[in-house]
Amino acid sequence: MFLQRIVGSCPPLKRMFCTYSGRDLASDIQELNEQLESIFGQPPSNRFDGAVGNGPANNPKTCESTSGLTHTSTSGEAQMVDVSPKENTKRTAIASCKVILGKHVFDLVLANQMAKGDVLGVAKIAGISGAKQTSGLIPLCHNIILSHVRVDLELNHKDHSVMIEGEAATTGKTGVEMEAMTAVTIAGLTVYDMCKAASKDIVITDVRLKHKAGGKSGDWSSGQ
Repeated sequence: MFLQRIVGSCPPLKRMFCTYSGRDLASDIQELNEQLESIFGQPPSNRFDGAVGNGPANNPKTCESTSGLTHTSTSGEAQMVDVSPKENTKRTAIASCKVILGKHVFDLVLANQMAKGDVLGVAKIAGISGAKQTSGLIPLCHNIILSHVRVDLELNHKDHSVMIEGEAATTGKTGVEMEAMTAVTIAGLTVYDMCKAASKDIVITDVRLKHKAGGKSGDWSSGQ
């Protein structure tokens, strides 16, 4: 009864929703919105915008500029980015990290006296293998054919650490930043595994991207 009184007091709408007049749908919706505003005293919500192609659901550019996250769909769910429209270009990335060993472990590594063997040699191979397995470790990464992977490890006497730098390269539609960062991270974890019997007080730190080149965004460097 309450709803009947409200409807009975409202001016009649000029057109029913189900009637097709051959006019543009957007014009019909605009006219309906104006009539609803005259009845309820405020404009209706924009939940119909998607029906005429003006809302975020039908405008990927709007969603991307709003969120800035390419791995998030219009509904907020995680997604793998479709890179098929992109052109193949040469792409490279360089990353680095540090493994702080402490003097005792550092001296053992320097003298190659760790029980598991050549720490730096094993970590180098592990880092290269890790770069090649990135898409299996990071769920939304593309499976990239790498044309080059470099992992270098250097002992730093000043703070008794291992400095690790990794580089990845490909010619394709997406970048290799994650491959470079995975390479140095896996190398650092391998150093820890090779040395943990001598000390648990080992710290892996400063994992970061140093440089990337190629692709639509061009070149970038950390400046450090």
